[in-house]
Amino acid sequence: MTRHRMASAAGLALAITTLLATPAPAQKGDLAAQGARINALNQAGKYAEALPLAQAMVASLEKANDGRELSAALNNLGQVHAGQGRDDLAEPIYKRAIALMEKSLGLDTGLIAPELNNLAALYQRQGRFTEAEPLFRRALAVSEKSLSREHPDVGRALNNLATLYVKQERFADAESLFRRALAIYQKAAGPEHPAVATVLNNIGQVDRDLNRDADAEAPIKRSLAIREKVLGSEHPDVARSLNNLAGLYEHQQRHADAEPLYRRALAIRELALGADHPDVATSTSNLAHFLQATGRTADALPFAQKTLAANRARLRVALPILFAARQQSLLANDGALDDALGAIQRGQQSSAASAVNKLAVRLAAGSDRLAELVRSDQDLAAESDALDKAIIAAVSKQPAQRDAAAEQRSRARLAAIASARNGLQKTLAVEFPDYASLSNPQPLTVKEIQPLLSADEAMVIYSVVDNESYVVAIRRDAVDWKKISLGADALAQKVAAFRRGLDVGKARDASGKSGLFDLALASELYAALLGPVEALTKDKRSLLVVPSAALTALPFHLLVTEKPQVAIPDRPEGYRDAAWLLRRQAVSVLPSVISLKSLRAFARRDRGVKPMTGFGDPVFSPAAEGPGDRRAANGKVAARSIATIAYAEFWRGAGVDRARLAQALPQLPDTADELNAVARDVGAAAADIHLGRDASETTLKRAALAQYGIIYFATHGLVAGDVKGLGEPSLALSIPDQPSELDDGLLTASEVAQLKLNADWVVLSACNTIAGDKPGAEALSGLARSFFYAGARALLVSHWAVDSEAATRLTTSTFELLKNEPKIGRAEALRRAMLAYLDDASSPRNAYPAMWGPFALIGEGEAR
Repeated sequence: MTRHRMASAAGLALAITTLLATPAPAQKGDLAAQGARINALNQAGKYAEALPLAQAMVASLEKANDGRELSAALNNLGQVHAGQGRDDLAEPIYKRAIALMEKSLGLDTGLIAPELNNLAALYQRQGRFTEAEPLFRRALAVSEKSLSREHPDVGRALNNLATLYVKQERFADAESLFRRALAIYQKAAGPEHPAVATVLNNIGQVDRDLNRDADAEAPIKRSLAIREKVLGSEHPDVARSLNNLAGLYEHQQRHADAEPLYRRALAIRELALGADHPDVATSTSNLAHFLQATGRTADALPFAQKTLAANRARLRVALPILFAARQQSLLANDGALDDALGAIQRGQQSSAASAVNKLAVRLAAGSDRLAELVRSDQDLAAESDALDKAIIAAVSKQPAQRDAAAEQRSRARLAAIASARNGLQKTLAVEFPDYASLSNPQPLTVKEIQPLLSADEAMVIYSVVDNESYVVAIRRDAVDWKKISLGADALAQKVAAFRRGLDVGKARDASGKSGLFDLALASELYAALLGPVEALTKDKRSLLVVPSAALTALPFHLLVTEKPQVAIPDRPEGYRDAAWLLRRQAVSVLPSVISLKSLRAFARRDRGVKPMTGFGDPVFSPAAEGPGDRRAANGKVAARSIATIAYAEFWRGAGVDRARLAQALPQLPDTADELNAVARDVGAAAADIHLGRDASETTLKRAALAQYGIIYFATHGLVAGDVKGLGEPSLALSIPDQPSELDDGLLTASEVAQLKLNADWVVLSACNTIAGDKPGAEALSGLARSFFYAGARALLVSHWAVDSEAATRLTTSTFELLKNEPKIGRAEALRRAMLAYLDDASSPRNAYPAMWGPFALIGEGEAR
């Protein structure tokens, strides 16, 4: 997005629930007066005064057993916490308020709209848009149903849904809702009500987003004037209008007009909200960004350092300032880099990285008892999150779609989990006092990273921001930090174009060059991403990559280190001569910087471990009973993916039609050969290799998996979005005749997370197992995250639909190499296996990168 969008990141205003509101019918006397007093203080931004009043009101109503009044009081208390920037306290309060309101007045009550709006607004602030939207929609629906279309509460619901649409860049949808809300507020309250100012502010923001600067100034200035007149010049809402007007002036290059507005907005927020409030961090970042954009790094630096010290730095603001300060010698080289690394590590914590951290905590526990306690707490937390999401999804639905009994069971289970976790936390505090620090690891500095690297390793860490990106290269004896001219959008487009040529079908396609892998683009990306730090990295045998954003979907080993003679060779074998990065280095991918420490600090200690267990050649169609039948029925080798039937064909009601899916999944008889060959190389017992019908969820879930060093899956991998009705990535195992909760044939990511592993390596010889939870999600966030959480230290995953014959050859070759030279490590063994395939001239298609390059190693790639 453009720079002016960044500067106004917090500029949209949600209409708070107290605007124009009247007390609920049951509120009388002192109760109504107390509520009005709390709301008045809230609107005035006097949260410190409002808090004890709101807490006292809740405490008194807890004894009165009046669900409706208690719900309203809880809603007020939640708003006070939210106003103070304490969403962590506000969220459970809003949820309780919603449950009480529904229990007291029923699911159709229009009085529940404020609670729904406030919880949705909280989710929106946290970027949880998919959870926020249905809540906003339900708030609008119940308001329109129970009130006139011109009631102010309908205006509030319209405004709030529109702010979400702006976050989702649905500007046309947002604008029409804002204008409808404005008409409602002006008619109900007159032209100078704060609610009118809120919507005018938002309309001005949409004008800016649509580059209609000439139209934007008038509504923003009118919003500012109303707020100053009605709320007073020091009110936090005045700061919001000032911030937005400053952002507009900055975009118009009216820098002399913009700066005093940014400074005044910051001063107001610091005075009204306190130094630790998120809105203060937003204003601080906006001023820092403005000063840097106008070439005043020395002035910008103190403001950036404030956000860094508070752990509220925005990467797109802090990194350019730190980089420039280092170049201008305003900061010591080491200090600037460590500040940048700390910000990157805090700002890019993926779910896969979080899973590695949780694994590290359990491993650090040492004794079996403590590790078991920690795992129990983590599992309960995961279950609580899942139940919580289910309840919020239910609350967002129409009454006819609700299952009250199921919701009550979920709430009862949540209460039981909370009680159990409280007990566990007390036990952990006594028996494992270091748990808190371990479970929230601090970012690593350069000097802490360097000893973790071997003499023949280099690490590259990427941070992708709006208009540029950064790479930090580290080896034991040196470090460098460079800027990359490509930002988030440009990199996403280039990575998507890069991947378009990685289709196994293209290796067989003689229809021309269209869509084939582009060597020139692979060389261009190498020059952009690794070229700036090539001097530090190119001579090291092993390259560790910590990617971010679109780069998580980039197979780095397929970058080309020299400019090719032609972008697309005339014949497939022409790809063999490209200067692939793989020829120079083994590549491993790490979910985060801290995962290097986590995975290396806790290598497996017990030596009585069994070598491997594997699952392959599953039966998808009951008609194909034996390997011989499956081979005969399937003459050609399949890709480990499904693309033969429209997605809708697998859809039945609320989930996957497994009978139709079974018909579509090609059998994979060669995976039996793959597993047996690997088993021979690692010395696995025949009883530990599960093929055919034995390759089932039942077998897997009943196995003592923690005793195996390698867990191996050779089957189809299904990505969420590949199959309609499939809500998360899954591995396809044998589909039973009668699906059950234990075994329905699909091992989902959430089921993987419940497994108990202690594996040095999990092999996912399936299609696209690096993908995220849903289309467009971060890579490494689906199956990979779950296997790390379950107890894997390294994963072998694939970037695209794998040719089954190629997968068999590559994996068996990797393990054969490790058997003969165990000290070379997993990443180097995989590198050699891929090169052997690439250099095999027996078939022209062997040289095509989609055939030999699908696998990536995630996690620890070295021999330890």
